[in-house]
Amino acid sequence: MAISTSSQGDEVLSEMNITPLVDVMLVLLVAFIVTAPLLNNAVHINLPKTAATAAPAPEKAVTVSIDEQQRVFIDKREVKAESLETELAALKRGTADISLNLQADEGVAYRHVAKAMASIERAGITRLSVLTQPGS
Repeated sequence: MAISTSSQGDEVLSEMNITPLVDVMLVLLVAFIVTAPLLNNAVHINLPKTAATAAPAPEKAVTVSIDEQQRVFIDKREVKAESLETELAALKRGTADISLNLQADEGVAYRHVAKAMASIERAGITRLSVLTQPGS
């Protein structure tokens, strides 16, 4: 963009206006300052209420459920909590890249969920999604 600086109009001053560039850089700086604290590895969990999250992957995943009586199910088939690890290890042998969804009733004590997660890890399953209901 050319700007005329003399009254004659025949001289053209061609300087770049850096004000928009400075504005953009300030906006990027503010965005970085706001998001930098969120990049730490701290995990804040407020269960059982959760915000809506992305749905699990569309591939068929095995679902492990724990109901309010602490009964454990693998795809709606009841199994003993003690045999969960062996059942999952057998499923892992059948499908090497198995995905697993874990869902537990909100009345279940955390120790039961933690035991199930430990069994899942010992069975060698690395792809785990914890399912929750969207809440307020």
